Amino acid sequence: MGAESDAARVRRPHAGTRYSEDPRVVMTLDAGGTNLVFSAVQSEREIVHPVTMPAAAPTLQELLQKLLAGFRRVRDQVLVRAGSRGSMLAFAEPVAISFAFPGPADYERGIIGDLENLPVFRGGVALGPMLEEQFGTPAFISNDGDLFALGEAIAGFLPYVNGMLEQAGSPRRYHNLLGATLGTGFGAGIVHDGRLLVGDNSAAGEINRLRDRLVPAWSVEEGVSVRALRRVYARESGIELADCPNPEQIYEVGLGKREGDRSAAQRAFEEMAAVVGDALASVTSLVDGLVVIGGGLARGRRLFLKRLVREMNAPYDTPVGRALPRLESRVFDLENGEERAAFLRGDVREVAVPFSDRTVVYDAGKAIGVGVTRLGTSRAVSIGAYTLALTRLDGGR
Repeated sequence: MGAESDAARVRRPHAGTRYSEDPRVVMTLDAGGTNLVFSAVQSEREIVHPVTMPAAAPTLQELLQKLLAGFRRVRDQVLVRAGSRGSMLAFAEPVAISFAFPGPADYERGIIGDLENLPVFRGGVALGPMLEEQFGTPAFISNDGDLFALGEAIAGFLPYVNGMLEQAGSPRRYHNLLGATLGTGFGAGIVHDGRLLVGDNSAAGEINRLRDRLVPAWSVEEGVSVRALRRVYARESGIELADCPNPEQIYEVGLGKREGDRSAAQRAFEEMAAVVGDALASVTSLVDGLVVIGGGLARGRRLFLKRLVREMNAPYDTPVGRALPRLESRVFDLENGEERAAFLRGDVREVAVPFSDRTVVYDAGKAIGVGVTRLGTSRAVSIGAYTLALTRLDGGR
């Protein structure tokens, strides 16, 4: 291949490009084990009433027909609406379809493998190519952890933290982010300098395949999920799993806002925090960036975030009896006022340049900030899907 042309270089978006004023429309889908929620996004904003359908279907053909019907109903809604400054924007035909879908999958080729929550998918289903043929537009598929991380890196947690650092006069800026979702399962995505890390097998960021720190024979998802939280609460309170409250109710019990076994509720979140913190520390040691947490269980942060950060900072023992920090960087809880202030303050120093009368300023402290979503998980996934589609259409990765 020859050198990239000047025209191609001009149109290739830089890392972290925002599309908040872009007039192009992209159709989206939030595909869960229970519901399929279809929508359309323009300028990083939802522009139609979402279309919701049950995900259950007895055959693959019937489920695929549901997907086609959902996108067709959304496309029919893409009409003339008020623009962001009161002008009228004529919405053209959608330029792409972009959405999160469960794996395993070859996301680059749009082929879905054998799914746990949607068992009609078996043997490899060319979902992306089917949608491209039916709608005459490119179709981009990823998983929700990846799109959550991308959305928070583009428009959420990462710019929020960098904005605070700039306002505080800190020389530090962040370019990398690990996004983790805690819910039915444990997912993650990695963004490096504005670009989503996909991996050679569409399997980058698959944090759910780490070990559970408390039960090493298990995968980490058995300790970080709705079922894990309910299992521990049932165990600690001595009730049957079938009688266990849902995670939101367990959280309210833990805060003392609802009747129940408060000690069992707090223990359930404590155990989850230890497992999550250990997993995030392992991944962060390679990513070296901010960590943002989303998903339904993130709403319980008051019961687990402090313990999670403590786990990430916990030291190793050594054969000679010295403690070795788990990470090279200190981890700060950015939802805590005192820790956030210390993070923003940093360890800023001014040092002389040898053989010169100049000085340079730098932050000598290595720091990782951890916090919860600034967009909300669904909105972050939506912005991630929109950004992914337009970046790819514009020649970027």
